Amino acid sequence: MKIAPSILASDFARLADEIRAVESAGADWIHLDVMDGHFVPNITIGPPVVRAVRACTELPLDVHLMIEHPDRYLEAFADAGANGLTVHQEACVHLHRTLQRIRELGVKAGVALNPATPLATVEEVLPMVDLLLVMSVNPGFGGQSYIDATTDRLRRARVLLDEMAPQAELEVDGGVEASNAPLIVSAGASVLVAGSSVFRHPGGPAAGVRALRSAC
Repeated sequence: MKIAPSILASDFARLADEIRAVESAGADWIHLDVMDGHFVPNITIGPPVVRAVRACTELPLDVHLMIEHPDRYLEAFADAGANGLTVHQEACVHLHRTLQRIRELGVKAGVALNPATPLATVEEVLPMVDLLLVMSVNPGFGGQSYIDATTDRLRRARVLLDEMAPQAELEVDGGVEASNAPLIVSAGASVLVAGSSVFRHPGGPAAGVRALRSAC
């Protein structure tokens, strides 16, 4: 089980310090949420921030592209230091081609699904992905509550991956905290993205990581 703190919930004025704190506490990846104000109703970061994060950590950078026309920006994010690029099924007209291009750039390829998108829409491309991201909130904002129906989706997604892409990670993003992490992991998730429960933990980001790890 991997923990991927999402910097969306971090203090950007102290970003390097916060990343070092979660790294020292045993975080496995750093998750970066890229939003364009079109695919989702918010605007966050771009390649310059990914490059800045790359300079202050050796942890893998898990870049989640919640943007329209992601193909236009794949190379820029790869050049900025992303180790993995995850695109949304809903944003890709030619999903197979997009995933193929990500792999050509030498980074891991992931595909994400919004809560209302059936798992069946990605079955045909599962053998070529390194990660399937099941959204447990509607994307666009941090601090949302976990959608309970996601747990069953994770169980079904785990069955699909075991059958078609056993090499792929099953990632969950949204409302993940110590109270629900054990259930999420038992449903088959292998990567937990956590923003508020880590960076806004009363004891600080390092305590947030340790609390998640302990809960699981």
